[in-house]
Amino acid sequence: MVTPFANDGAVDFDVAVAVARFLVDSGSDGIVLAGSTGEGSALSDDEKMDLFACVAEAVTVPVLAGSTSSDTARSVALTGRVADTGVAGVLATTPAYARPSQVGIAGHLGAIADSTSLPIMLYDIPSRTGRKIAAATTIELVHAHANVRGLKDASGDLPGAAHVKAVLGDAIDLYSGDDSLLLPFLAVGATGIVSVAAHWAGPEFASIVSSVARGDWTTARALNERLARSCTFESSEAAPNPIPTKAAMRFLGFAVGQCRWPLGPIGSDVDETAASVVTELRGARG
Repeated sequence: MVTPFANDGAVDFDVAVAVARFLVDSGSDGIVLAGSTGEGSALSDDEKMDLFACVAEAVTVPVLAGSTSSDTARSVALTGRVADTGVAGVLATTPAYARPSQVGIAGHLGAIADSTSLPIMLYDIPSRTGRKIAAATTIELVHAHANVRGLKDASGDLPGAAHVKAVLGDAIDLYSGDDSLLLPFLAVGATGIVSVAAHWAGPEFASIVSSVARGDWTTARALNERLARSCTFESSEAAPNPIPTKAAMRFLGFAVGQCRWPLGPIGSDVDETAASVVTELRGARG
């Protein structure tokens, strides 16, 4: 979920509640806060805690807290506090910038898992962190920590994800972390997706997952094609995620504001494209 900011740059918790409820009404089975799309790296610890608490209280679906950073000690300290906010689990991201070895990645994520009794979803996104969680490391973490229960895989490594699921089976819930790769991830055993474009395309993503669950791949493929433009729009070199998502939410009437620096505000062309993408998708629904 995006993190809404008011005109003065502060987190707007009232809008956050409205966005969260809208996402649930649109088909989302859970909410992830302060992740990549939520500008987690630009939020203070106090802002995160307040955001976790207000959204967890406002919705009935599970809320996952993006409580980690590249600082292991800070990640452990904050994660140890988040259970008091009412969240259902933790999104634990590979540490960025430090470029640790697989031993270091396992140590970092393992320390986070040990700091809480909440379920942990590992978040593998090497395009942002500079390091991939190797399949063997994920398997090791699941075997060593009973509360490591999920993997959001945004690495693009479908064979690696398939291997993790084949080895771990029901011990891991696999989620696609890339909207454009949902179908192949479902084919290798993923449970669903942690999505960006579901901000405006929630019904389509929910229908793809449910269609595959009942074996209706024809419908799933048709819906996937309908989402092609949304998947292209959601992030680019000129307007990286979550800039386009905030533009789409503004078009939908939510005062989410602009992104904080280093992303910052961007020209009106993104808002114009967002209006076109959302309107076209709505029209395709009939």
